Amino acid sequence: MKKLTFALASLLLAVGATASTDNNEELAKRIAPVGQIYVAGEQADVAAEASGPRSGEDVYKGACIACHGTGALDAPKPGADSWKPRIAQGFDVMLKHSIEGFNNMPAMGTCATCSEDEIAAAIRFMIDGV
Repeated sequence: MKKLTFALASLLLAVGATASTDNNEELAKRIAPVGQIYVAGEQADVAAEASGPRSGEDVYKGACIACHGTGALDAPKPGADSWKPRIAQGFDVMLKHSIEGFNNMPAMGTCATCSEDEIAAAIRFMIDGV
């Protein structure tokens, strides 16, 4: 009985080992990393595509609309009269407040990926009205 059990166990192990080697390629695909980490100063494997600067409308729709579209926290709505006192201060002051943050306005208007030129374009878009 011990010999039969040993033979059966050996057979099962041999079949299992063969089955596992057939699936090594599938297993490697399943456990492969889903991304890569890029550390500044190292050469990146994949070149990022330059998308160019976003328009004022794109920035507004992506970051500004949450507050400026609803007037939340006293944010002036596009084209509204509430822009007049801000316009009177000058565009440079509005841009500075948008970049650095002012009162309820967070720095960069919560658009951490925006350039200063894109923030300026968004301000112009809102001043002109949607």
